[in-house]
Amino acid sequence: MRILLVEDDATLGEGLQTGLRRAGFAVEWLQDGQTADAALHTESFAALVLDLGLPRLSGLDLLHRLRSRGDSTPTLLLTARDHVDDRIRGLDGGADDYVVKPVAIGELAARIRALVRRSQGVAGAQLAAAGITLDPASRLVRAHGEPVELSPREFAVLQELLLHAGRVLTRQQLESRLYEWDQSLESNAIEVHVHHLRRKLGASVITTVRGVGYLIPRPEPDIDG
Repeated sequence: MRILLVEDDATLGEGLQTGLRRAGFAVEWLQDGQTADAALHTESFAALVLDLGLPRLSGLDLLHRLRSRGDSTPTLLLTARDHVDDRIRGLDGGADDYVVKPVAIGELAARIRALVRRSQGVAGAQLAAAGITLDPASRLVRAHGEPVELSPREFAVLQELLLHAGRVLTRQQLESRLYEWDQSLESNAIEVHVHHLRRKLGASVITTVRGVGYLIPRPEPDIDG
């Protein structure tokens, strides 16, 4: 999944971007609030990791703009400010979580995954549908109980489809959620990943909605009696 990191400290920003990429995220890193606001106007992200002390537009002002226009992108504030009043202002201003620097990459990644799950109404830590289970933390996938080895891109496509189970995702939506701005990709990259997933998981797991995109059907609720 693709996230937006807004951090003006070059050393810290580079370290966070590298660490979060290793944790499986596609990370766009910007260093000032105005540029981030423009990016959020035109593109969507699974989550926003936002420093408070930004040049040109503060993190709190950016967050206020975001929420004022109805943008509900899950937002985690990342800041050196450890005062209770700062945390209160951030959370009351629309943030979903708050982490004080320095933070371990593992914890930050876990908090981002939790924010994204909650934003999609997913209660459990694992994603599951159509006999497939995916654990975003361990990056393990099972098909009907058997482990399946996927490439990083195949894993990313499957994670998006499971996270949005029951909803059709277009090729363009999948590309925007999986690839960073400076990454080149073939025009049929998503189709190739879906083909490989069907070969490994079963042909019926991913449904093609002709002319629209792909989906994994949402599991039917259990009805007793």
